Amino acid sequence: QVQLVESGGGLVQDGGSLRLSCAASGRISSYSMGWFRQAPGKEREVVAVIFRSDRGTYYRDSVKGRFTISRDNAENTVWMQMNNLKPEDTAVYYCAAALTLGLPTTAQWYDYWGQGTQVTVSS
Repeated sequence: QVQLVESGGGLVQDGGSLRLSCAASGRISSYSMGWFRQAPGKEREVVAVIFRSDRGTYYRDSVKGRFTISRDNAENTVWMQMNNLKPEDTAVYYCAAALTLGLPTTAQWYDYWGQGTQVTVSS
């Protein structure tokens, strides 16, 4: 099992930056790791994924060029650098781990979830 703890959320102005961290209690090298977000009244959506076994990354279109996901398997940690934040990025952000051998870009494939961290971008 893997327990995930997110940190790094907060309040930032339009155009600002935040760096989210996800610390895992177990080894994450066998997992694809994703960041998801959920805004009030909306469904949870994928933001970015870094796949297992150096199989690359995935970003939703609205964050391409602004967000960067990275991982350090030795430290069992995943990060997401978020630049040029916009009010529409406001949401609770969740870290998740997927054991599937595929390329998981939807929530159904994820086995473990963190509790979330709030990101609020003011205009």
